[in-house]
Amino acid sequence: MSLKSKLENAFPPGQAAGAFFLSVALWGVAFGCFQSVVNNYLTDIHNFTELERGWLEFFREMPGLLLVFMLALLHKAGNWKVMKLGALIACLGVSALMIPADKIWVILFIMIWSAGEHLMMPVRQALTMEIAAPGKGGVALGLVSGTINVGTVAGSLIVAGIFFAAVNLMGVTDKVLVYNAVWLVIALLAGASLYAMCIPKNTDSPTRRPKLYFNWKYKVFYALELFYGARKQIFLTFAPFVLIKVYDFDTALMAVLFAVAAGINIVAAPLVGKLTDRIGYRNVMIYDTVILFFVCLLYGYAGDIFPRHIAVWVVGANFLLDSIISTTALATNLYVKDISDNRDELTSTLSTGISINHLISIIAAPVGGWIWLKFGVGTLFAVAAAMAVFNSLCALLVPRPKIQNT
Repeated sequence: MSLKSKLENAFPPGQAAGAFFLSVALWGVAFGCFQSVVNNYLTDIHNFTELERGWLEFFREMPGLLLVFMLALLHKAGNWKVMKLGALIACLGVSALMIPADKIWVILFIMIWSAGEHLMMPVRQALTMEIAAPGKGGVALGLVSGTINVGTVAGSLIVAGIFFAAVNLMGVTDKVLVYNAVWLVIALLAGASLYAMCIPKNTDSPTRRPKLYFNWKYKVFYALELFYGARKQIFLTFAPFVLIKVYDFDTALMAVLFAVAAGINIVAAPLVGKLTDRIGYRNVMIYDTVILFFVCLLYGYAGDIFPRHIAVWVVGANFLLDSIISTTALATNLYVKDISDNRDELTSTLSTGISINHLISIIAAPVGGWIWLKFGVGTLFAVAAAMAVFNSLCALLVPRPKIQNT
């Protein structure tokens, strides 16, 4: 089945799905560029230590914690308008990284980028499920995730190409100049994503999204987000740092690895979405964290179990497997949709969930850096494995749906 046929099957006509997917794809390229370059940038240009990297993540994730309040201020704005604002803020943040600055300003600029990125997260998920055809929620989320991964592959390859051409073909020795070229590309892509969202007219319907929303019926979802935030943050912050600091992955190699991971998810994400529709979100939430438990242990102890030349391949494969597991987060979104009364409640609940998982994330980042320095990388990922166990126990509390997701 072609991509066009899949889109037509998952989304009914008249929902501006084409412009939405174009914007998502462009954002995916921008995000892929940023994700594949930022860790090496922090090391090469600003010499961030493990502890400083953890503290940076504390501030980078702060917009996620404050997301529920940011959306409260925007409670009268429709989802499309929030998406546009998020893209604009992210564009401004990454553009500022081209300004010569010390570590404190760099952290501020990354926070601005992060604020835009986090604003788009819940509304993108809500929009996807809102415009999806009945019974196709998982497929729709999988297609959006796959589209982002297509963009991420392109973005990662763009970064690898820029560094290869600059260093090997053009002989550029000033790394700041090369990184600035990447920031410029990302800013242009974020701007193009914003423009794509402006193509369809009158897309926003009236909203009655509550300013602040917390409902006890979502208690299991809140618990899932709490443990998910802890183990996610350890991977997001320190998995790339393991590859860079312990196994000496350079910028080009990291970019290629991100591209391969995203390339796998182009296929894996829609399959995970289809599988979730078929076997139910509860089963997916349970099984993915069981697998994650072993992924955590291999991340932390591969260097102790295997010779270095084998451990490099093990952690690289682990990185790819972890990227596939991350796509199963769509199961939690479907669970929320299943018990939500309307689209405004859905968007508000997803944003509250993101704020909850960021509450633990901003603690996990600096604490994780301290654990790494004090006890070693193995202990750090053993803690992540424990979080995966708690995540599975919470998933067992999710009731079995009487009817498959719609």
